[in-house]
Amino acid sequence: MNPCDLSAVEARRLMASKQLSAIELTESCIARTEAVNPAVNALVAQNFDAMRLAARKAQHAIDGGERLGALHGLPLCVKDMVDVAGLPTTFGSQIYADNTAQGDDAMVAQLRQEGAVVMGKTNNPEWSAGGNTRNAVYGVTANPFDLTRSAAGSSGGSAVALACGMAPLATGSDTGGSLRTPAAFCGVVGFRPSPGVVPGHNRPMGWLPMSLSGPMARTVDDAALMLSTMIRPDRRDPWVPVIDGQAAYHPEPFRHLPHYDLCSARVAFTSDFGFTMTEKLVADSFSDKLQRFGHVFGQLDDTHPECLQADDTFAILRALGFSGHHRELLQQYPDKVGPNVRDNVQEGEGYSALDVVRAMTNQTTLYRHWQQFFEQYDFVLAPTATISPRDWHELYPTEVDGQPTQSYYHWLSMAYASTLAGHPSVTLPTGRDRNGLPFGLQIIGRRGSDLQTLAFARELEILFTGDTSLERPRIDLDYLTQARPISSAEGFMGF
Repeated sequence: MNPCDLSAVEARRLMASKQLSAIELTESCIARTEAVNPAVNALVAQNFDAMRLAARKAQHAIDGGERLGALHGLPLCVKDMVDVAGLPTTFGSQIYADNTAQGDDAMVAQLRQEGAVVMGKTNNPEWSAGGNTRNAVYGVTANPFDLTRSAAGSSGGSAVALACGMAPLATGSDTGGSLRTPAAFCGVVGFRPSPGVVPGHNRPMGWLPMSLSGPMARTVDDAALMLSTMIRPDRRDPWVPVIDGQAAYHPEPFRHLPHYDLCSARVAFTSDFGFTMTEKLVADSFSDKLQRFGHVFGQLDDTHPECLQADDTFAILRALGFSGHHRELLQQYPDKVGPNVRDNVQEGEGYSALDVVRAMTNQTTLYRHWQQFFEQYDFVLAPTATISPRDWHELYPTEVDGQPTQSYYHWLSMAYASTLAGHPSVTLPTGRDRNGLPFGLQIIGRRGSDLQTLAFARELEILFTGDTSLERPRIDLDYLTQARPISSAEGFMGF
């Protein structure tokens, strides 16, 4: 196996036992990136010389018998919403096209401290506003399974980089599915944790934990390993419990996930949560897969927690997040702000204080319904996305099965149900849908039960291994290496 295709856990083991060098792993990841990135445009900024230097230092530490961090020598891709010293941080915005980070974000610094070797920055839509990874700075990122299709967003570049073997680990962020949906579209793992697990130290509205960072990887164990290094006691995030200077969540258990007995699990499943616009093809694909593995659970019921007024609630709370800094940018640079951000700012200006009161009250009601529901069930299974990947020229889906969507983010409703409730949610690659494209299974656990949710997902991942209809799909490298550069495609830079 090519080193770049190894799981992070296996690569880490091989490096620690001196069966693989950090330099070999880095060179393998660079070679894969140079071979396939022109076709997909996932990695949009890099400094391979700095990466090679970091790999040599990592190998020197191994050779010297030094203490090795949990991510020692592992290449890492970072979403272009987060600062990496010396690399651009554009946020996918023309306004910041020439912005270079002067230092590392606290999360990146923590990952480096654990030994991660930063590879570069991955593409995202402007200000992560959108479920299609395209912007006016770097252009579009294509789905590696079908280069005419969307990689989803907003963490599309990270998902594609992982699927292609550019790196074993990548950062993502998620408000209404921005981490989970790209994982589903590209056949990788994405985890949105409970609020307070991964600090959002620079979230402008700190008391509204809508946008959260989380790990992305190719396996559940890798995602859990990476999550363990993202936990830190940071009082700048009011949702992070800090007790005697320590984080309430302990990193170590995530590095060795416990066994979970699937036969004891009480599981609910739904294809729509009672309100989402789920494409029939997706619902049918979900049903196909449940029929293959649903019998392993102790209990499996077609039901879901109540999600009353979820669309209205999410729309208002999301708009709040765009009503500050983004509103100022729209006023100062009206010609350099894209349609999704503009629409969200304008939507926010149309809401009143009473609308916000309604949304926050409804969110509280929804949350309490979910807590009651999870007294009877351990997990909820659902599709991650409402649709199968579509043409990337489409800025966002304007209809699902002929029914019009309400906004550019409405089609992400399958993911933002759990966002509103604040529950951990993992996307597990589960074969392909009836279109032959990757299918993502969403696994939602109790609030705060991040460890158990990942352990449950890992058991399913093991169960699916060897079953081509359920295990993680693999890309066709020949297809990507022989494809013309995506930058030559019509509409590459457009909105």
